Amino acid sequence: MAHSKDPLHGITLKTILERLVQYFGWKKLGSHINIDCFNFDPSIKSSLKFLRRTDWARKKVEDLYLDLDYAKKDDLWWENGKNNPES
Repeated sequence: MAHSKDPLHGITLKTILERLVQYFGWKKLGSHINIDCFNFDPSIKSSLKFLRRTDWARKKVEDLYLDLDYAKKDDLWWENGKNNPES
């Protein structure tokens, strides 16, 4: 069985967003990616709706996730209840 070379294979946009919000918080995430759904009355639901319709914004979110190397980590800090992988 062939494995996908896509580092995001099997990871939903919702999971990516939840992990980024857990790591950064909405305010800091909004400073990294300046889009209204992160800066004004943010929620997972409204952000997902926007990101699913807006390819450039989704790409920025996915790129930030990959830059933080979450998709490759063996120690899944978010499943261990930690707020920061470096703590």
